[in-house]
Amino acid sequence: MDRYMPDDVSAELERLAEEQIIDLDADAEDRVRRGRQRRARVATLYAQGKLQTERDFYHASLVMLYGEEPAHWDLARLLARRAADLGDPRAWSIIAAAWDRSLLARGQPQRFGTQFIRENGRWTVGRVDPNVTDAERAFYGVPPLWVQRQAAEQLQRREENR
Repeated sequence: MDRYMPDDVSAELERLAEEQIIDLDADAEDRVRRGRQRRARVATLYAQGKLQTERDFYHASLVMLYGEEPAHWDLARLLARRAADLGDPRAWSIIAAAWDRSLLARGQPQRFGTQFIRENGRWTVGRVDPNVTDAERAFYGVPPLWVQRQAAEQLQRREENR
């Protein structure tokens, strides 16, 4: 019988999320392998029904957000939505980012403009659904589109000045 304590699972998920963020600056090959291991563990815990609290769902969604394929981002969005429904306001921005990543992977415009992409050698937010308003972005904890575009331009300038 698999016995677990909810606090143990919560602590593990928090650790996995922290490792995911810390790992963003690590060597690419090792980072990819470790990210896959973290996502597999989150998927296992989720499938076993061990995610219980808004923090569990939030941390699990954060790990899945850094996945490699639309299924990861779709699960991140689902987990973040559950976290938001349970009362974690941080989850709304993960919903937006995961949604945008999934749309981009499918060749569609982003809804919120959360993702910076390279087009013709320059950083940009790319195509963004014109029907999504800055008020909707604010609801999801995303800055206005003009701010996102400025951030992409700043990223481009930093890269050019290296």
